[in-house]
Order: sequence, then structure tokens, then C-alpha cells
Amino acid sequence: MHGQRGHDRRRRLPAPARRPPPGAHRRRGQPPAPGRGPARGGAAVIHPRTLLGAYGLRAGKKRGQNFLTQPGTAQAIVDSAGVGPGDTVVEIGAGLGALTLLLAARARRVLAVEVDRGLHQALLQVLAEGQGERVRAILADALHLDWPALAAEAGGPLVVVGNLPYAISSPLLFCLVQNRAQIKGATLMLQRELAQRLGAGPGGKDYGRLTVLMQTWFTVRPGLEVGPEQFFPRPAVSSRVVHLTPRPRPLVEFAGPAAEAWFSRVVKAAFGQRRKTLANSLASGLGRERPEVAAALESVGIDPMRRAETLSIAEFAVAAAALGPGGPASGSA
Repeated sequence: MHGQRGHDRRRRLPAPARRPPPGAHRRRGQPPAPGRGPARGGAAVIHPRTLLGAYGLRAGKKRGQNFLTQPGTAQAIVDSAGVGPGDTVVEIGAGLGALTLLLAARARRVLAVEVDRGLHQALLQVLAEGQGERVRAILADALHLDWPALAAEAGGPLVVVGNLPYAISSPLLFCLVQNRAQIKGATLMLQRELAQRLGAGPGGKDYGRLTVLMQTWFTVRPGLEVGPEQFFPRPAVSSRVVHLTPRPRPLVEFAGPAAEAWFSRVVKAAFGQRRKTLANSLASGLGRERPEVAAALESVGIDPMRRAETLSIAEFAVAAAALGPGGPASGSA
């Protein structure tokens, strides 16, 4: 399972009085000595296993924590995010802070969100090396962030970056759709299969509710692919970076917020029972009688015997308008 990830970092660390042999136990909270490996800017690369041991932590299976081991990949993710000096970045799953530090070098401010208390404490120690007000480590569940409040504090839309735990990836993406007015853009590491779903077209198993809603309000651009060998512990799946940018205008022309909400509700109902026909799924999900739903679909040229994954975004817009109330004014996808 793709999980929440931190990764290694390059840091200047105080050397202990006596270096223990490999595998020797370290006291909780004792910083590790510089490890072997390629260095940049005079700081050595430290494997996440060493960092976790130094802080008395383990990769949690419950949260599916897999830590990126390749500093070059971390740098590539940050480079591709397009973060500028005026941006406030919300980093999801900050882990041990390697992405955090790279982001802090570019952004005006970084809000580093971590739900794991042990990793949050370790992150505070890492950030104590002089990041000051540029970084704020937040112990919180990313699914319960107050996005409008964060954007108001930042003075504008937020850039979102992170290695998403697979268990919360879909809910968090829905959260970004709901809070799209507060989002300037997002660069996210996802399980490869989920990344494929975001960019899928009608007619296949990858095409679903998340696909329709995400593509309605965001452009989706695939980025770097990252193999399982680049993580510790090694996951069973590959990952892919995806870049999301809010559209200036959604693919569907909406009459107002009520129409947007109704469109989202119709899409949710349609995919609620994928194996059923469109008429059956919509009748069940919307609490309508099947003959009523079938007649509404037929009135706009949509076969009620089709399944949800065969409809384009434009057809969902037409179906929502036919089913009313408050459907989209038209579909332009």
C-alpha cells in the first residue's frame, strides 16, 4: 500500500563523542552522525532508517509510512512544483522534513502538516536548525485542515505539495476539489494507479467519480514516476507525481453554487453502484423512482441502460440538468 512518506535529508549534524558500531542502539532523540553517501553543499546524505532510529521511531505499518531515500528525487519533486518566493506552501505528510527544507529554500512560508506525533516531534528538532518563521510544523490530520483559514492567513491561494498516504489520497483529493478556491496548484506523489485514474477518459475502469470532478475543475498533468526501490521500507507499488492546476473556468458552465453541488451529487450517485445501469444507480443514489430517472435521461438523448463510466463530463452535465433541480446550465466539455 502506498503510504505516507518522509525521506532522507542532508543536514549538518554534531558528531557524537564516540561513533557506535553499525547497528548499535542509539538513545531516543540522539541525532545521527553524518552518514555515507553523496553530499551536496557540504552536508552528507543520511538514510531514513538512521534518522528514524536516532529519534526512536519506526516506519508505521498502520499508516503505511514509506520514506523516500533518493535526495535527487526529492529535489526533482520540489523543482517541478514551481514554488516561488511569494508562495505559501502546505506540505502534506512532512515526515522527517526533507521536502520541507527544500521547499523552505524557495517559498515565503511552509506549513508542514504531519499527523504522526513522533514524526512531528522529530520534525520540530530538524527545523530547530534555523528555519525560523519560514516553516511552521503543524500536528494535524490533513483531512481536517481549515483551508479557507489557511489561505486567509497566507493572504492568497496556497500551493500544496506532498507524498500522500494512500489511505487518505482519494479523500484528500476530494477535499482539494471542495476547497479549490483556496488552491493555487498542487504537486502530489500518489500511487501510480490512482494517478492514472485522475487522467483517465470515459470507457475504462480507471474512470470514476474522482476523475470527473477533478477534471471538471483542474487540469491534470502527470509527472515523475518513482519506483518502489526508492523508498524505505520498500512498498509493493510504484508511485507517480501528479500536477494539478485549477482551471480558469470549469469544463461545465454552472449557474451558481447550487448547480455545482447538484452536479457533484449526480456524479456521486452515478458511480455509487458501478455495476448497475445509469438509471438504477441514479434512482438509488438520488432517492428517485427509476421510471422518472429513465425518462429524464431519455429526454436528453442519454440511454438509461448505459453505465456511469461511459459518460463524458459534458454528458454528466446534461444529465444533471435534466434531473434537476439546480443542474448545470450546459456542458462544454
